[in-house]
Amino acid sequence: MAFTRATGKHRRPSRIHRGTARAAGVAALATTGVIGTVAAPAAFAAEPAPEQTGLTPVVTMGDTVAQQIDAQAVAQKHAAEEAAAKKKAEEAARERAAEAAKKAKEAAEKAREAKERAAREAERKRLNSFVSPIPGSYVSTGYKAGGAVWSSGSHTGIDFHAASGTAVHSVGMGTVVEAGWGGAYGNQVVIKMNDGTYTQYGHLSSIGVSVGQQVTPGQQIGLSGATGNVTGAHLHFEARTSPEYGSDIDPLAYLRSHGVNL
Repeated sequence: MAFTRATGKHRRPSRIHRGTARAAGVAALATTGVIGTVAAPAAFAAEPAPEQTGLTPVVTMGDTVAQQIDAQAVAQKHAAEEAAAKKKAEEAARERAAEAAKKAKEAAEKAREAKERAAREAERKRLNSFVSPIPGSYVSTGYKAGGAVWSSGSHTGIDFHAASGTAVHSVGMGTVVEAGWGGAYGNQVVIKMNDGTYTQYGHLSSIGVSVGQQVTPGQQIGLSGATGNVTGAHLHFEARTSPEYGSDIDPLAYLRSHGVNL
């Protein structure tokens, strides 16, 4: 038995029919290459979204844009590499500068220590050295010279030629044990030397040190003169084994044995 559709009445297209028609329209657009807005029948006025059609939109990029993007990527890579190289060079420069500063500091410290050692050694040598009591002078009367002017009958020291007021110096390092009037010696200074011997400086016009004072080689201890039992201004110098009169030893040999050139 056949069935026919009633005249004048229209039924909505089925879902299959609508889908087929829409697909045919999209295919037609793709085949003709028409781009832009296409006037469609009222039945196709509302275009479904891609997710409804199942079609994926594709954007085609030109060669020029792609090349520009590639060039930009290469430039960024080069810039990053240059920045990394610059940072590495700066770090290396800082390390070299720090190492150079460290070495310079160590060298300065070594130089300072060497200078201090040299100064200490020079001071040690100076303190252990001996000098003439009147630099540039000479011996005018020798040791053990005979004559009536000496109570013992002979000279117990040596005389250095010196006008009154000439500076008199300690011949070495020691401690003053006498400083004042010494009878026939006039104004005198007696020093106990560091090696245990004693030196005496007589006939001074003035005394510049006091008992207990430490003196160094070449330090001025007074001025030459003509005090005591003398016939004229000069310096009487003795070397002794004790501070007492009569313990004298050859002063010229004593000074020479300590490196004094007379």
